[in-house]
Amino acid sequence: MKVYWYDWAGLIGVVLTLLAYFLLQSSRVRGDALPYQLMNAAGAFLVLVSLVYEFNPSAFLMESIWLAISIYGIVRGRRKRRSA
Repeated sequence: MKVYWYDWAGLIGVVLTLLAYFLLQSSRVRGDALPYQLMNAAGAFLVLVSLVYEFNPSAFLMESIWLAISIYGIVRGRRKRRSA
């Protein structure tokens, strides 16, 4: 089995997403913390990059929504910090 660069991008994206979740569950990062949100956004983006080359509709839908929610959280947190 040959592993292409986009496969590695997707694998790194999965690791980032799972690491962010682990850090959240182990209380090492807060859910509204920027590093947590950025890890989720980057992870979802990298998985989406891999899906451009090996398309899977259900994974594409999930990662698109995951990225949108992450961006929403980043924008919301930024507005909250700015108003404080």
